[in-house]
Amino acid sequence: MGNKNTGKKYNEDFKKMIVDLYNSGSSAKGLSSEYGVSEVTIYAWVKKFSPIQTEDGSTVTADEIANMKKQMLRLQEENEILKKAMAIFAKK
Repeated sequence: MGNKNTGKKYNEDFKKMIVDLYNSGSSAKGLSSEYGVSEVTIYAWVKKFSPIQTEDGSTVTADEIANMKKQMLRLQEENEILKKAMAIFAKK
């Protein structure tokens, strides 16, 4: 009947452990066969959890960048609401 999604859920610690093993030299193919996780999934976790060097020398992960973008959008929305409220109260 084709490929079925098994719906396995892995916790963050497990994902980070796999990424650490990959970064320490283990192959994605070896990790895939040992832990039963597809190579595509391992590469996605590596992309998500591997640190990115910034200009100031600090590191950040793609997951942290996504969270910061969400927070920035929420704060921008709150600012727009406050600006509109100030304009309403300034007229009174």
